Amino acid sequence: MAVGFGLLGLEPRAFWSLTLPELDAAVRGRFGASRAEKPPSRNELSELQHRYPDGPERDVRHE
Repeated sequence: MAVGFGLLGLEPRAFWSLTLPELDAAVRGRFGASRAEKPPSRNELSELQHRYPDGPERDVRHE
């Protein structure tokens, strides 16, 4: 919301009617990003889940 309202100067109705791809395009257009970063690999994601578990600590790699 801070990006939409503060940096992009969108009115609430315009912000809330955006789809995620439209918001992504607006942010990229405003700040000059030409392409998305590569998403994390399965191993990188698993390591992040292990390091920062949701809720009670558990080993998500073995579930």
